[in-house]
Amino acid sequence: MRHIPGLLVPLLGLGLALTLPRAAAADCGLVGQAKHLVFSNVARARWLAPRVRTPGPLDSLYGTVRSFLSVVQPNPFPSELVKALLNEPASVKVDEVVRYEAGYVVCAVIAGFYLLAVPIAGLCFCCCRCHRRCGGRLKMEHKAMACERNTLMAFLLLITLVLLIGVVCAFVTNQHVHKQIGPSVEAMPETLLSLRGLVSDVPQELQAVAQQFSLPQKQVLQDLDDFGMYTGSMIHTELGSTVYPLLASVHSLGQALQASVDNLQALNSFTVELRAAQQDLEPAVREHRERLRTLLQKPECQGDCEGVLIRAQALELGADFNQVPSVDSVLHRLKGVPEANFSRMVEEENSTFNALPTLATIETANMITELKKAVAQQPKGLRTLVEAFPGSEATSRWSQTLEELEQNSRPYLQEVQRYETYRWIVGCVLCSIVLLVVVCNLLGLNLGIWGLSAREDPSHSEAKGEAGARFLMAGVGFSFLFAAPLILLVFATFLVGGNMQTLVCQSWESGELYEFADAPGNLPPSMNLSYLLGLKKNISIHLAYQQCKEGAALWRVLQLNDSYDLEKHLDISHYSQKLQQKMQNLKVDMDNLDLLSPAAHRDLEALHNSGIERIRYSDFLVQVQKPVVKTNMEELAQDLEGLAQVSRDNPVLKQQLQEEAFKLRSLYQEKVAPQQSLVAKLKPRVLALESSAPTLQLEIVEVLGNISYLKGELPAWATRILRNVSECFLTREMGYFSQYVAWVREEVTQHIATCQPLSAALNNGRVILCDMLADPWNAFWFCLAWCTFFLIPSIIFAVKTAKYFRPIRKRLSSTTSEETQLFHIPRVTSLKL
Repeated sequence: MRHIPGLLVPLLGLGLALTLPRAAAADCGLVGQAKHLVFSNVARARWLAPRVRTPGPLDSLYGTVRSFLSVVQPNPFPSELVKALLNEPASVKVDEVVRYEAGYVVCAVIAGFYLLAVPIAGLCFCCCRCHRRCGGRLKMEHKAMACERNTLMAFLLLITLVLLIGVVCAFVTNQHVHKQIGPSVEAMPETLLSLRGLVSDVPQELQAVAQQFSLPQKQVLQDLDDFGMYTGSMIHTELGSTVYPLLASVHSLGQALQASVDNLQALNSFTVELRAAQQDLEPAVREHRERLRTLLQKPECQGDCEGVLIRAQALELGADFNQVPSVDSVLHRLKGVPEANFSRMVEEENSTFNALPTLATIETANMITELKKAVAQQPKGLRTLVEAFPGSEATSRWSQTLEELEQNSRPYLQEVQRYETYRWIVGCVLCSIVLLVVVCNLLGLNLGIWGLSAREDPSHSEAKGEAGARFLMAGVGFSFLFAAPLILLVFATFLVGGNMQTLVCQSWESGELYEFADAPGNLPPSMNLSYLLGLKKNISIHLAYQQCKEGAALWRVLQLNDSYDLEKHLDISHYSQKLQQKMQNLKVDMDNLDLLSPAAHRDLEALHNSGIERIRYSDFLVQVQKPVVKTNMEELAQDLEGLAQVSRDNPVLKQQLQEEAFKLRSLYQEKVAPQQSLVAKLKPRVLALESSAPTLQLEIVEVLGNISYLKGELPAWATRILRNVSECFLTREMGYFSQYVAWVREEVTQHIATCQPLSAALNNGRVILCDMLADPWNAFWFCLAWCTFFLIPSIIFAVKTAKYFRPIRKRLSSTTSEETQLFHIPRVTSLKL
């Protein structure tokens, strides 16, 4: 390349060497580490997911109920009482139970008083109503009546709203309890099944661990199948960061070459056409200018003739394309260019470069066959992994016990669901009764207020107020009628749920239950964990729970970690030795990669020597910036038409001006407008050539130098990359076996027979029993008790408010018989209603 300076090629080669990957170094970043092997779950399939109650709007209500129960039952956990109950039930004294349950006894007394007092009060009220003495009407209107009436209505409305809030909360909590019973019941067999599998499948799990050796074995065999393709791909990947950009540069340079030739040919064609068009346009413009000068200088011309004359005198050519340089010499040098099809050439070179993986596969086929034979053998130590592991003597017995417990619990769980359905129905019915009282109160208040507002009208009817009073009395009747079932349901659910929270949930959450179970003598022998598991040492339940919570394996929790050497069962050193012995240096042929064809090389040389960058494009830009004609011919034609309109008194001059305007427009459309279109097409061609020509020469020099240097260095680089890839491949494949060894060590010591299901079952049991069942259960009776006790003020205010909604017996000041008769008849009729 005689046009490239002597020092340029070495500099370009040095730049490429610095940018290429350092294949000779032991850098396995591109090869990659051994990918993470996902071993099949052996012991984790039975892990119980933790159950958590999601926070909700009822949490504050649950907290209030717990605070109330802590006031009702402030006593600590009764360790001695529970110990006696578990070991010697007959020795439990009633007075000790009553002393511990003192708060509940007080609540029972209150409930009993309510159970007696409210129905008796309702019976008395009924007798009183029969004698027309309670819930009647006001006898006389007085000044403070409105204030009393409004106060009673306000209190009744407030109590009704309190009842409404309580019954809504009771409905919601009742539904929560009913909804949680089903999943909670279904969780028990699932938990028992998981605990059963915890102790019964240890041998199968160990056998599954040994079988997992096939996973790294298959991975290595698969990688060996792909080793030839893999090594070729790595060479392709590392060299691709240099080859692909270089081929892309060649492709881009070919497109730029084609564009430059096209733009240069278009520039020459447009210039020739514009020169010919200007030679034809110049006489016509001059002729028009002279005629207009003659017309506009006539004395008969009226209007702004002088201004139009000045514009007409400027009617001459603007641009002169005879002054632009010729590009014939450059086009002559580029004759026949491009000779090569750059797109097809780059596609062929890419195909050749992309065939490197296939070539490497063919050359490494024999070596891969020998390596597969060495890897396909299984270590002997894995076959003794199951027999050497220490087993548990109580595995079979404990598994059978759990199976029987699971089978026997299902009928009882179905009964629990059935009785829960009955409880839910009763709760819904009683909540509906309270809701009916609320509806009666609200309807009574609305109708009563409506009747009061219409009472000022002389023609009003007392039916609205009377109906409101009757609704209020209906609510009172429902309250008396269902007070006893309400208080019975409240106390029954309170006694069960309260003791569940204070006796079980609080001590369970604080850990007192575990401490009680760990204390010697508290549990009978039939409930001792060490006895049930057949262990020789006593195990702390609390410590075992903490270890299981951390995910410890049974052999640590049950102290079964005897001498057990895993490493002698997992000796895989012979794999690495055989792989190192068999793997030899490889060689990949790179001679078929040309990067640039001879025809493309000649095209680039021709463009480089054409002198396209020395064309004075500024001369073209100067002319294309000028207008084809200096004067705007359309505006001049409009001005002539305006002068013709002014010259109405001179028809001849008017006709001449109009003709000149028409001819001027015709000249513009036929000759000037086409030239303007050519100039508009010429300008972007000139700008493109002006901007691309200098950089194009530099790109040609750079690409030709890079191709020359890279073609000579590719074979050496490919050899160094192949050597590095082989070493990294061996390191990566041994990493798969190392993963297996680490996984087996972790599985056997930490995950095989992990007791996480035990701690999870205890945690889930507490969450289900306390958070999902006890909390909404207690919130239900709390809200229902809230409604039950607020029925009393509701009754009182409803009875008192009803009087104000009935017609008032007024005593008139007149003593005539006629007035007295008019007063007496409505009163008697009202009483009959």
